[in-house]
Amino acid sequence: MKGVSRLIHREIYMTLTGIMLIVIAAAFCILVLTMIPTLLAVKRAANSFGSLSDMVGKELKPAIQELTATLAELQTVSNGLAEQTDDVKRFMSALGETGDNLHTINRTVGTVTSVLNTTSVWVTGVKVAGKYALERYLKKRGGK
Repeated sequence: MKGVSRLIHREIYMTLTGIMLIVIAAAFCILVLTMIPTLLAVKRAANSFGSLSDMVGKELKPAIQELTATLAELQTVSNGLAEQTDDVKRFMSALGETGDNLHTINRTVGTVTSVLNTTSVWVTGVKVAGKYALERYLKKRGGK
């Protein structure tokens, strides 16, 4: 009986191994069958990406060249503006100095005007005082 038991056990073991091999083979076939469409889709996507890359390269090349030319023009304009900025700074500095000079001249004219007004008042006062003193002198001399 021991021999029969071993034989049955061996057949069951072989049967389980066979079943497992069949399941593994079926799983592998399913995997392969599902991988084929996926691989084909990946291949189509890679081809599409390649053609898209070529098209973008052709379309963007002129735009990049135009941008490069525009940047060169902007750089030229920027350099010209930098030179003009120096001229404007010099002009503003000269204008500031002119303003300071005009302020000094204005103060001087104000001072001279004040001196002339004061002198004019003094001269008028001296004239009036001189006339008065002369009249009194003449009255004293003539009236005695």
